[in-house]
Amino acid sequence: MTLPRVYAAISAVTAALATEGIAKRHVNVGDGYHYRSIDDVYARLAPLLAAHRLCVLPRALERVCSERSGSAGEPLVHVALRSAFDLVSVEDGSRHTVEAFGEALDAGDKATSKAMAAAYKYAMIQAFCIPAGSDDADAASPRLVQPRHEPEPVQGWEQWCDDLTEMIRVCETAEALDRVQERHRPALHALARGRPALYAAVGETIAARRAALAPPAPPTPPRPPAPITAPAAKPRAVRQGKARARG
Repeated sequence: MTLPRVYAAISAVTAALATEGIAKRHVNVGDGYHYRSIDDVYARLAPLLAAHRLCVLPRALERVCSERSGSAGEPLVHVALRSAFDLVSVEDGSRHTVEAFGEALDAGDKATSKAMAAAYKYAMIQAFCIPAGSDDADAASPRLVQPRHEPEPVQGWEQWCDDLTEMIRVCETAEALDRVQERHRPALHALARGRPALYAAVGETIAARRAALAPPAPPTPPRPPAPITAPAAKPRAVRQGKARARG
Protein backbone atom coordinates (compact mmCIF):
# COMPACT_ATOMS: atom_id res chain seq x y z
CA MET A 1 0.00 0.00 0.00
CA THR A 2 1.40 3.36 -1.05
CA LEU A 3 1.42 6.05 1.64
CA PRO A 4 -0.50 9.22 0.61
CA ARG A 5 2.03 11.80 -0.51
CA VAL A 6 0.41 14.53 1.58
CA TYR A 7 1.98 13.08 4.75
CA ALA A 8 5.43 12.99 3.18
CA ALA A 9 5.04 16.64 2.22
CA ILE A 10 3.87 17.60 5.72
CA SER A 11 6.84 15.75 7.22
CA ALA A 12 9.25 17.49 4.85
CA VAL A 13 7.94 20.97 5.73
CA THR A 14 8.08 20.10 9.44
CA ALA A 15 11.68 18.95 9.09
CA ALA A 16 12.67 22.18 7.33
CA LEU A 17 11.19 24.23 10.18
CA ALA A 18 12.37 22.06 13.06
CA THR A 19 15.71 23.78 13.69
CA GLU A 20 15.13 27.51 13.38
CA GLY A 21 11.36 27.73 13.41
CA ILE A 22 9.80 31.19 13.36
CA ALA A 23 11.00 33.57 16.05
CA LYS A 24 8.66 35.78 18.06
CA ARG A 25 10.05 39.09 16.86
CA HIS A 26 7.10 41.35 17.59
CA VAL A 27 5.80 42.79 20.86
CA ASN A 28 2.19 43.44 21.77
CA VAL A 29 2.37 46.95 23.22
CA GLY A 30 -0.83 46.69 25.22
CA ASP A 31 -0.09 43.43 27.05
CA GLY A 32 3.69 43.18 26.66
CA TYR A 33 4.02 39.70 25.16
CA HIS A 34 6.02 38.52 22.13
CA TYR A 35 4.36 36.99 19.12
CA ARG A 36 4.85 35.77 15.54
CA SER A 37 2.91 37.80 13.00
CA ILE A 38 0.84 36.27 10.21
CA ASP A 39 3.30 37.76 7.70
CA ASP A 40 6.16 35.94 9.43
CA VAL A 41 4.30 32.66 8.97
CA TYR A 42 3.45 33.41 5.35
CA ALA A 43 7.03 34.39 4.49
CA ARG A 44 8.53 31.27 6.10
CA LEU A 45 5.96 28.76 4.85
CA ALA A 46 5.38 29.94 1.27
CA PRO A 47 8.68 28.74 -0.24
CA LEU A 48 8.50 25.44 1.66
CA LEU A 49 4.95 24.73 0.52
CA ALA A 50 5.96 25.45 -3.05
CA ALA A 51 9.11 23.33 -2.84
CA HIS A 52 7.27 20.30 -1.44
CA ARG A 53 4.23 20.78 -3.69
CA LEU A 54 1.77 21.17 -0.86
CA CYS A 55 -1.35 23.37 -1.05
CA VAL A 56 -3.18 24.87 1.92
CA LEU A 57 -6.84 25.52 1.10
CA PRO A 58 -8.89 27.33 3.79
CA ARG A 59 -12.61 26.91 4.40
CA ALA A 60 -14.84 28.78 6.87
CA LEU A 61 -17.05 26.34 8.77
CA GLU A 62 -18.75 28.56 11.33
CA ARG A 63 -18.78 32.27 12.13
CA VAL A 64 -20.25 33.95 15.21
CA CYS A 65 -20.37 37.74 15.35
CA SER A 66 -21.28 39.91 18.35
CA GLU A 67 -20.92 43.48 19.58
CA ARG A 68 -18.63 44.39 22.46
CA SER A 69 -17.53 47.60 24.17
CA GLY A 70 -13.91 48.66 24.51
CA SER A 71 -12.26 50.11 27.62
CA ALA A 72 -13.08 53.62 26.44
CA GLY A 73 -16.70 52.75 25.68
CA GLU A 74 -16.13 52.49 21.94
CA PRO A 75 -18.16 49.85 20.06
CA LEU A 76 -16.19 46.82 18.83
CA VAL A 77 -17.11 43.88 16.59
CA HIS A 78 -16.10 40.45 17.91
CA VAL A 79 -15.83 37.52 15.49
CA ALA A 80 -15.23 33.88 16.42
CA LEU A 81 -14.43 31.75 13.40
CA ARG A 82 -14.10 27.98 13.02
CA SER A 83 -12.04 27.16 9.94
CA ALA A 84 -10.80 24.08 8.14
CA PHE A 85 -7.53 23.93 6.20
CA ASP A 86 -7.12 21.21 3.60
CA LEU A 87 -3.47 20.24 3.13
CA VAL A 88 -3.42 18.80 -0.39
CA SER A 89 -0.49 17.09 -2.12
CA VAL A 90 -0.02 18.09 -5.75
CA GLU A 91 1.64 14.73 -6.41
CA ASP A 92 -1.37 12.48 -5.92
CA GLY A 93 -4.23 14.71 -4.71
CA SER A 94 -4.27 13.17 -1.23
CA ARG A 95 -5.31 15.50 1.55
CA HIS A 96 -5.41 15.95 5.29
CA THR A 97 -7.71 18.47 6.99
CA VAL A 98 -6.79 20.57 10.02
CA GLU A 99 -9.36 22.62 11.94
CA ALA A 100 -8.65 25.71 14.03
CA PHE A 101 -10.44 28.58 15.72
CA GLY A 102 -9.68 32.26 15.36
CA GLU A 103 -11.06 35.23 17.29
CA ALA A 104 -10.65 38.95 16.76
CA LEU A 105 -11.95 42.37 17.80
CA ASP A 106 -12.08 45.39 15.53
CA ALA A 107 -13.72 48.80 15.54
CA GLY A 108 -14.36 48.65 11.78
CA ASP A 109 -14.88 45.93 9.20
CA LYS A 110 -11.67 43.93 9.73
CA ALA A 111 -12.73 41.55 12.54
CA THR A 112 -13.47 38.63 10.20
CA SER A 113 -10.21 38.95 8.24
CA LYS A 114 -8.27 39.16 11.51
CA ALA A 115 -10.00 36.04 12.81
CA MET A 116 -9.17 34.22 9.55
CA ALA A 117 -5.52 35.20 9.87
CA ALA A 118 -5.40 34.03 13.50
CA ALA A 119 -6.97 30.67 12.63
CA TYR A 120 -4.50 30.14 9.76
CA LYS A 121 -1.48 31.09 11.84
CA TYR A 122 -2.22 28.72 14.70
CA ALA A 123 -3.36 25.90 12.43
CA MET A 124 -0.02 26.03 10.60
CA ILE A 125 2.02 26.37 13.79
CA GLN A 126 0.39 23.27 15.22
CA ALA A 127 0.23 21.21 12.01
CA PHE A 128 3.93 21.72 11.24
CA CYS A 129 5.00 21.93 14.90
CA ILE A 130 6.79 25.23 14.29
CA PRO A 131 9.06 26.20 17.21
CA ALA A 132 9.78 29.78 18.21
CA GLY A 133 13.54 29.39 17.64
CA SER A 134 15.79 30.80 20.33
CA ASP A 135 13.41 33.63 21.22
CA ASP A 136 11.60 32.00 24.14
CA ALA A 137 9.87 34.24 26.65
CA ASP A 138 11.11 32.03 29.53
CA ALA A 139 14.76 32.05 28.39
CA ALA A 140 15.59 35.24 30.26
CA SER A 141 14.13 37.70 32.73
CA PRO A 142 15.33 41.14 31.68
CA ARG A 143 15.01 44.07 34.03
CA LEU A 144 13.67 47.07 32.19
CA VAL A 145 14.41 50.68 32.99
CA GLN A 146 11.50 53.04 32.70
CA PRO A 147 12.11 55.08 29.54
CA ARG A 148 12.24 58.82 29.87
CA HIS A 149 9.86 59.22 26.96
CA GLU A 150 7.14 57.10 25.47
CA PRO A 151 8.65 55.10 22.55
CA GLU A 152 7.16 55.21 19.09
CA PRO A 153 4.45 52.56 18.67
CA VAL A 154 5.38 49.39 16.81
CA GLN A 155 2.96 50.22 14.01
CA GLY A 156 4.41 53.74 13.60
CA TRP A 157 2.97 57.12 14.54
CA GLU A 158 0.87 57.46 11.37
CA GLN A 159 -1.04 54.21 11.91
CA TRP A 160 -1.30 54.88 15.64
CA CYS A 161 -2.88 58.28 14.91
CA ASP A 162 -5.30 56.68 12.42
CA ASP A 163 -6.38 54.12 15.05
CA LEU A 164 -6.75 56.80 17.73
CA THR A 165 -8.72 59.05 15.36
CA GLU A 166 -11.15 56.21 14.66
CA MET A 167 -11.53 55.62 18.40
CA ILE A 168 -12.23 59.33 18.98
CA ARG A 169 -14.86 59.47 16.26
CA VAL A 170 -16.91 56.63 17.78
CA CYS A 171 -16.98 58.13 21.29
CA GLU A 172 -20.62 58.71 22.20
CA THR A 173 -20.12 60.91 25.28
CA ALA A 174 -17.72 63.57 26.47
CA GLU A 175 -16.78 61.26 29.37
CA ALA A 176 -15.73 58.53 26.92
CA LEU A 177 -13.64 61.07 25.03
CA ASP A 178 -11.98 62.14 28.30
CA ARG A 179 -11.09 58.51 29.07
CA VAL A 180 -9.52 58.06 25.64
CA GLN A 181 -7.38 61.17 26.14
CA GLU A 182 -6.33 60.13 29.64
CA ARG A 183 -5.45 56.60 28.59
CA HIS A 184 -3.23 57.78 25.76
CA ARG A 185 -1.83 60.91 27.41
CA PRO A 186 1.82 59.69 27.65
CA ALA A 187 1.80 58.71 23.98
CA LEU A 188 0.18 62.03 23.05
CA HIS A 189 2.96 63.88 24.87
CA ALA A 190 5.56 61.86 22.96
CA LEU A 191 3.69 62.56 19.72
CA ALA A 192 3.71 66.29 20.45
CA ARG A 193 7.50 66.19 20.89
CA GLY A 194 8.30 64.00 17.93
CA ARG A 195 5.55 64.66 15.37
CA PRO A 196 3.89 68.02 16.09
CA ALA A 197 1.94 68.04 12.80
CA LEU A 198 0.30 64.70 13.61
CA TYR A 199 -0.35 65.90 17.16
CA ALA A 200 -2.10 68.99 15.82
CA ALA A 201 -4.27 66.86 13.53
CA VAL A 202 -5.31 64.62 16.45
CA GLY A 203 -6.06 67.73 18.50
CA GLU A 204 -8.35 69.04 15.77
CA THR A 205 -10.19 65.69 15.69
CA ILE A 206 -10.65 65.78 19.47
CA ALA A 207 -11.91 69.37 19.34
CA ALA A 208 -14.34 68.58 16.53
CA ARG A 209 -15.70 65.52 18.34
CA ARG A 210 -16.03 67.44 21.61
CA ALA A 211 -17.95 70.17 19.80
CA ALA A 212 -20.25 67.57 18.24
CA LEU A 213 -20.92 66.02 21.67
CA ALA A 214 -21.60 69.35 23.38
CA PRO A 215 -25.28 69.84 24.32
CA PRO A 216 -27.09 72.22 21.99
CA ALA A 217 -27.52 75.77 23.21
CA PRO A 218 -31.04 76.57 24.45
CA PRO A 219 -33.12 78.37 21.82
CA THR A 220 -33.35 82.13 22.14
CA PRO A 221 -36.86 83.09 23.26
CA PRO A 222 -38.73 85.23 20.74
CA ARG A 223 -38.82 88.94 21.45
CA PRO A 224 -42.25 90.17 22.57
CA PRO A 225 -44.06 92.30 20.02
CA ALA A 226 -43.76 96.06 20.44
CA PRO A 227 -46.77 97.57 22.26
CA ILE A 228 -49.29 99.37 20.06
CA THR A 229 -49.37 103.07 21.03
CA ALA A 230 -52.74 104.80 20.81
CA PRO A 231 -52.74 108.13 18.95
CA ALA A 232 -52.29 111.09 21.26
CA ALA A 233 -55.45 113.07 22.12
CA LYS A 234 -55.66 116.51 20.58
CA PRO A 235 -55.59 119.49 22.94
CA ARG A 236 -59.06 120.61 24.13
CA ALA A 237 -58.59 124.20 23.10
CA VAL A 238 -58.06 123.13 19.52
CA ARG A 239 -61.23 121.06 19.52
CA GLN A 240 -63.26 123.98 20.91
CA GLY A 241 -61.86 126.33 18.29
CA LYS A 242 -62.95 124.02 15.51
CA ALA A 243 -66.41 123.72 17.07
CA ARG A 244 -66.91 127.56 17.01
CA ALA A 245 -65.79 127.68 13.42
CA ARG A 246 -68.46 125.18 12.43
CA GLY A 247 -71.08 127.20 14.32
